[in-house]
Amino acid sequence: MILRKLLAILLGGTYGFLSAAGVFTVLLAVGLVPRFAGRTHTANKVYLYEEMVIWGTILGCFVSVFEDRCGLAQWILSAYPEMAGLWRGIGEGLLIVIGVFCGIFVGCLALAIAEMLDSLPIFARRISFRKGLPYCITAMALGKLAGGILYFWTELYRTAD
Repeated sequence: MILRKLLAILLGGTYGFLSAAGVFTVLLAVGLVPRFAGRTHTANKVYLYEEMVIWGTILGCFVSVFEDRCGLAQWILSAYPEMAGLWRGIGEGLLIVIGVFCGIFVGCLALAIAEMLDSLPIFARRISFRKGLPYCITAMALGKLAGGILYFWTELYRTAD
């Protein structure tokens, strides 16, 4: 029994490290963090940005894996029940802000990967698509936004349970 648990821990940790290495390799290959630093003219803080990406990923993984252990919200609500409405409002506001920043990051990552692979220009040349490429890209982004809204509006993520 203990051997099975140790094997599960070893395999889970190994697979986690491998998938994290893959994610960081993609981020490194497309040069997203240096690109953000160049756009914001803060190239002297690129190491800080890289550290924040790593720590944000670790914290996000910890919170998503150990969801039942990260009961800060329940602790606050039980300690201050009279302020439950305020805390829920703060939580919803933070969720909106975090969602916007995550959406920006994922969108920039997708565009950086597309730019790195030159998939859109090659596709446009192959089909002789000369005018309207910005409209096509905007339509794809709006479609992605509509799909994300539909996904969360219908609570499709709850069907996995």
